[in-house]
Amino acid sequence: MRCRAVLLALLSVVPTVGQAQTMADAPLALEGRIPLGDIAGRLDHLAVDLKRQRLYVAELGNGTLGVVDLAAGKVLQTVGGFREPQGVGYEPSTDTIYVANGGEGSVRVLRAADLAPIARIEIGEDADNVRVDQAHQRVLVGYGNGGLAVIDPATGSRVGDFPLNGHPEGFQIGRTANRVFINVPRRAEIVVIDLAQGAMRSLPTGGLRSNFPMAIDADADRVLTVFRNPPSLMAFSTDGTVTGRIETCGDADDVFLDRKRHRIYVICGAGAIDVIDGTGTNYQRLASLPTAPGARTALFVPELDRLYVAAAANGASPAALWVFRPLP
Repeated sequence: MRCRAVLLALLSVVPTVGQAQTMADAPLALEGRIPLGDIAGRLDHLAVDLKRQRLYVAELGNGTLGVVDLAAGKVLQTVGGFREPQGVGYEPSTDTIYVANGGEGSVRVLRAADLAPIARIEIGEDADNVRVDQAHQRVLVGYGNGGLAVIDPATGSRVGDFPLNGHPEGFQIGRTANRVFINVPRRAEIVVIDLAQGAMRSLPTGGLRSNFPMAIDADADRVLTVFRNPPSLMAFSTDGTVTGRIETCGDADDVFLDRKRHRIYVICGAGAIDVIDGTGTNYQRLASLPTAPGARTALFVPELDRLYVAAAANGASPAALWVFRPLP
């Protein structure tokens, strides 16, 4: 009943720029835009707290964390005091929020119940992406030039570290094994780490460069990586075999798998979402939908069946979350 209420509330969100649009033949319908308030600068990554129906937005350029009430379709609070917040994650076992600060090399921990700060964990320069591994109750944070830090949420302490040969960008935790897959664009590498044994290896990238976003297709046992040079998505089996490739929109920074519909959503700073048929290995683009220039970070929430795209303020258009509903 709660999820139904959330969906009905989202349907009532009134767009602030233009009119919400639904195209019968499009794979995504824009339901509306949720204003993020008077904030400036680039927006970075997002995380969701399903229990409270909240979405957290790392407002990098503004030095703040936006807290969006999805049921009400509005900003609940804007939390200040951060320095270039880049990555954010919600850790359910301790009911806490992790915010990686690139400008000071730390991770700030907030209590989700009241958004009060409760800890600061030193990580290293350019603290970036955050991933919560619920299965093993740990938080992973990419940083520096580079490394992957492991945090125990029960103690709030750093308990491990894996060195890398460059700054880690998008990375994902394998769902069927104790492994993490990491994009290292400076080296044009995809690094695979066995978290239990500490063993590391690389997957080939076939000459493609600037590999930033990544997703795991657990059903097909493959890794999806999007490159910016040239703009393309490549699929790898977890043993390193290339299983598919397709051109994409430019300046991609997020990619998500819609398991229900076997679709892939590529979010691009060029101002587009590429929707790709992920059935089998013969990938085909179903649509390329316009968003806003620079809107390259997003979050697909399967439990709500919604794709949220973060669009920074641009001219007369204020910063907002664009809410897309997959069709059919």
